[in-house]
Amino acid sequence: MAHGTLLGLPALSALVAVALLFDFLNGMHDSANSIATVVSTRVMRPLTAVGAAAFFNFIAFLVFGLHVAHTVGAGLVAPGLIDAAVVFGALGGAISWNVLTWLLGIPSSSSHALIGGLIGAGIAKGGLGAILWHGLSPVVAAIVLSPAIGLSLAMALMLLATWSSVRSTPNAVDRRYRALQVVSSSLISLGHGGNDAQKTMGIIAVLLASQGRLPGAFHVPLWVVLSCQAAMALGTFSGGWRIVRTVGTRITDLKPIQGFCAETGGAAALFGATFLGIPVSTTHTVTGAIVGVGAARRPSAVRWGIARSIVVAWVVTLPASAVVGALFYWAARALF
Repeated sequence: MAHGTLLGLPALSALVAVALLFDFLNGMHDSANSIATVVSTRVMRPLTAVGAAAFFNFIAFLVFGLHVAHTVGAGLVAPGLIDAAVVFGALGGAISWNVLTWLLGIPSSSSHALIGGLIGAGIAKGGLGAILWHGLSPVVAAIVLSPAIGLSLAMALMLLATWSSVRSTPNAVDRRYRALQVVSSSLISLGHGGNDAQKTMGIIAVLLASQGRLPGAFHVPLWVVLSCQAAMALGTFSGGWRIVRTVGTRITDLKPIQGFCAETGGAAALFGATFLGIPVSTTHTVTGAIVGVGAARRPSAVRWGIARSIVVAWVVTLPASAVVGALFYWAARALF
């Protein structure tokens, strides 16, 4: 599926490196999703938490298929329109938004930044007809549904856990859920690595296809899978401490029982979406779950002002990154 301007190997390698840089920043930006609750409840030391999260990020490809990668690579923008300039635009829009929100400590969605950048660059090249609306619709629906599902599951788990612990002493409950939170933190890291790393895999695979370097039917080569999982794991290990503080302490105060319920509810939502091939936002899902456990205790336990500012960032992410992606596409036309 070669089309558009064919790049030389150095230029193609540089663009793949930019994609892996985005994956690294995704891991750094979203490490809060994996470690914020387990660090804020003091179940794990920060360095131990990021090390464990990075490990489970990397091995996620052994658990999940590559359905999300296929959705991003061939299900959002007509593959025949994607070329090097479109990929550059998508990555430029996503990286710019990621860096801005990281500097501001806002837990926005790296996933939707990438999807927004891809859509903006695709429209800049081929107009609205470039978008595969049947593929985009589930992604847009997930913006609303993923935090709602995470919230609902976490709230239900919190109520069940509280009911089952009614005859236990506070110290016994704390010990039990400190141990369980190690498991739930691993699951959320696995879900994060499974869903988020696949988005960059899809971008690199469609870039290779556009350059005639992916013979046969659309697929994701093993070296792309391993490179993306490694880049995300390294980013997670570097830690996004600004956002860890926002997610772990500023939305609501967490104890081990709440951390376990939030992580387990968020992980369940991520696992389901990843197996269905829907690229959802780990940030949205986990933040919704944290709001859920706080609200299960009492509505006033949630700092709704912080939650509202996060929701505003979610709403703005897709269109903002789409605009920036279009600008990067037009700039890339001069390069490619």
